[in-house]
Amino acid sequence: IGICVYEPATGKYLYNHNASKYFIPASNVKLFTLYAGLKYLGDSLPGLKIIEEANHIIIAATGDPTLLHPYFTSQPIFNFLSKISKQVIATKTLFATTAYGKGWSWDDYNESFMNEKSALPVYGNNIIFGGTSNKLTFYPNAAEKYITFSFDSTTGNSGYLNEVQRDYFRNRYTFKFNGSKKTERVIPFITSDSLAYLLLEDTLHKKIYYPNVAVNPDDSALAKTLFSRPVDSLYIPMMYESDNFFAEQTLLMLSNKLWGAMNEATIIDSILFKDLKDIPQKPKWVDGSGLSRYNLFTPQAFVYLLGKMKNEFGLERMKTILPTGGQGTLKNYYLIDSGYIFAKTGTLSNTCSISGYLITKKNKLLIFSILNNNYISTATPVKRAVEKFLHNLRQNH
Repeated sequence: IGICVYEPATGKYLYNHNASKYFIPASNVKLFTLYAGLKYLGDSLPGLKIIEEANHIIIAATGDPTLLHPYFTSQPIFNFLSKISKQVIATKTLFATTAYGKGWSWDDYNESFMNEKSALPVYGNNIIFGGTSNKLTFYPNAAEKYITFSFDSTTGNSGYLNEVQRDYFRNRYTFKFNGSKKTERVIPFITSDSLAYLLLEDTLHKKIYYPNVAVNPDDSALAKTLFSRPVDSLYIPMMYESDNFFAEQTLLMLSNKLWGAMNEATIIDSILFKDLKDIPQKPKWVDGSGLSRYNLFTPQAFVYLLGKMKNEFGLERMKTILPTGGQGTLKNYYLIDSGYIFAKTGTLSNTCSISGYLITKKNKLLIFSILNNNYISTATPVKRAVEKFLHNLRQNH
């Protein structure tokens, strides 16, 4: 375990136990991704790049993960495209990375928390299945045209949908209908630019021409960026629900905005070299979400970052983006301390972490990071012990 607790007002550390040692931080990595987004993405998400000509409009993807995502009811980019009477031509975006991050657990490919990264995400790069064998439901409805599926005959087909298993290398899904109650299953699909545009044009009821040719919209004087929504509308669910997909796409949007290509390593290297050059221990930072077990960070590094974020973006904004007790991933924790702790959690098997801000009974602000690795129990007793430690810290300091 590594513990770092710092009081900004005095410049003193209250705890520094293994605080300069490296740990796998899990989703605490999203704090670094959040910093990058707050620093460089601006106040709105880039939804689409366009070049509007006399007879047609060229569109280029920006990596915005909110297009047709079920979490977001407002869809300004879709509404814009639906009103265009000109021919729509999609240009290929320079996607200079891979669908999965380095060090991700390959056997989680069927899980909704490990959907693929892509240049043009649609519907969150997931399909929502439900219903029964007699009436199977899809969201988006268009997905039925572009996937194959079969029923698992070993379980019978008289109940509700219970399990969905996708083939690793293709969009072929096998369903089990042995459930006793109505439920939904959210499963990723294998992405491609062509599939994304097919799903989009099916929803638009409008043809999108995709010649698979790269055109850089920024080379044209007519190029402009359409924005989809305020950035905090993405950052809040990213931090509250620890949404891996939103975090990964944040780095891709950033690298595309700054360098015209989607590659998380480029923006990570730039942030570490330029903005975080004074960090106490340089981390090994490899993805946006923290899914990778290659990530290595120290508690002091998180405390440094949280202090920097407070100074650059303001504590009040950080308090709106990070959950408190009873919210998000802290839903069942820190209920007594709700409104006085604002933190990001992180959990992988044998790994859990929490870093954030704590306001004590004496109204003192503390910045803390507690990283746990290599325990063999479930995460719950570890989290409860940390909860007790932070509660006592708030009561007594």
